[in-house]
Amino acid sequence: MELKRVVVTGIGAITPIGNTVNDYWSALLSGVSGAADITLFDVEKFKTKFACEVKNFNPLDYFDRKEARKHDRYAQFGLIAADEAILDSGINGEAIDKDRVGVIWASGIGGLRTFHDEVSSFAKGDGTPRYNPFFIPKMIADIAAGHISINHGFRGPNFATVSACASSANALSDAYNYIRLGKAVAFVAGGSEAAVTEDGVGGFNAMHAISTRNDDPLTASRPFDKDRDGFVIGEGGGGVVFEELEHALARGAKIYAEVAGAGLSGDAYHMTAPHPEGYGAYLCMKAAIEDANLKPEDIEHVNTHGTSTPVGDVVEPKAILKMFGDHAYKLSINSTKSMTGHLLGGAGVIESIATILTVANDIIPPTINHFTDDPEIDNKLDFTFNKPRKRVVNAALTNTFGFGGHNASLIFKKFAQ
Repeated sequence: MELKRVVVTGIGAITPIGNTVNDYWSALLSGVSGAADITLFDVEKFKTKFACEVKNFNPLDYFDRKEARKHDRYAQFGLIAADEAILDSGINGEAIDKDRVGVIWASGIGGLRTFHDEVSSFAKGDGTPRYNPFFIPKMIADIAAGHISINHGFRGPNFATVSACASSANALSDAYNYIRLGKAVAFVAGGSEAAVTEDGVGGFNAMHAISTRNDDPLTASRPFDKDRDGFVIGEGGGGVVFEELEHALARGAKIYAEVAGAGLSGDAYHMTAPHPEGYGAYLCMKAAIEDANLKPEDIEHVNTHGTSTPVGDVVEPKAILKMFGDHAYKLSINSTKSMTGHLLGGAGVIESIATILTVANDIIPPTINHFTDDPEIDNKLDFTFNKPRKRVVNAALTNTFGFGGHNASLIFKKFAQ
């Protein structure tokens, strides 16, 4: 069968460095760090006392009080990002067949704050179960997808993807495939996370996964730097509207970029560590490039997973070199996590949005906080350290990898009719 072409017609984001897409993009180009002292709970006894929180966030700016109480923070972020993407795309107009518009919304964890509060309350009580009736529907990882569908009347396929830090990249991949197979004309896809909680920070501290650079949070997320000591946990979310090309053209929609390819793989190696030679990362990049019917040398930019962990930041460049060979040295590579921190299940989509805007605007955000080259990394690669780079980008790839060995790569290219 002939596969449909898929384009991006709407984007939305609420992130640690900007609560709208425009603010997010501006902060990326300015090299702003979203890291700061944690305000959401008492960190006195925690090893890590900082995170990339969403700033100046009041749910009552977006929801009435009754509605806000129904949603965990992760779902609030999801609804806000989805609403911005939907408004941006105009997909909610009366002429749209909403039976053919779906929602795929991801979260790696779901309602962690809700779970913590309800279980803590029970544990402190007399053993009588006095749970909030919204406990379960607020906590589950699929509920944001359900609320987006309900709020906008989208009756197409509706579900959540959960693959740890690859979750929202998987959501975008699924949306792309459903549309090109003719199963829907459009999808609202993305993901959100709100794991800056006692359990999120404490759990990652126990794994020695997150930075403890409490004396200098602003520079703690330093991908590919010799002195990196772990990722900085972040929160927020992002959403995109993917649309079948002919449907978008028929309604006169603006088009940011074309979705060119998607590749998925599994490391089949370790619960939390990546394959030491990056074989799974190589496989998903290879699958995405083949799916896009492109050659490796057609790719000009790679937005890496680039978390600022000691092991991961060594492995991904190995995979890039294996995939691209000598062309790897001509790539402009970056990690926007140096600014946003790691949004876990929301990472893939906000990094896809950064990649889409890079293709649309021909400018590559920097990898900030680079001070010292790591001898274990090939530093002849161009990591776009510390300053943005103007460059024509016709095709770009973004990587996202998750605990469990889940790997996803997406390719966006300039739209040409």
